[in-house]
Amino acid sequence: MYAIVETGGKQYRVVEGAKITVEKLTADAGSQVALEKVLLVGEEGGLKVGAPYVEGAKVTCEVVEHLRGPKVIVFHKWRRNDSHKKTGHRQDLTTLKITSIQA
Repeated sequence: MYAIVETGGKQYRVVEGAKITVEKLTADAGSQVALEKVLLVGEEGGLKVGAPYVEGAKVTCEVVEHLRGPKVIVFHKWRRNDSHKKTGHRQDLTTLKITSIQA
């Protein structure tokens, strides 16, 4: 069984036992999190597609850790002005382990 869930404005395909890295969630490491926005559930008997979400479906996850992504360099240069601006950004991320999918 697999599901497609939405969190942090992005969609992820998940199966039980898999680990995914998503945008930062406000939960402590080791706690349980339920993802309610399930867009699709694939079973042996077929698919359940939501409009926009599958009713009664839920994906339960365990928060493994909080981390930061790779540094992204943002460089702006203005021509003929001999000037530039260089900044960096690191996104806060959360690693989740999928424990169960309920359809």
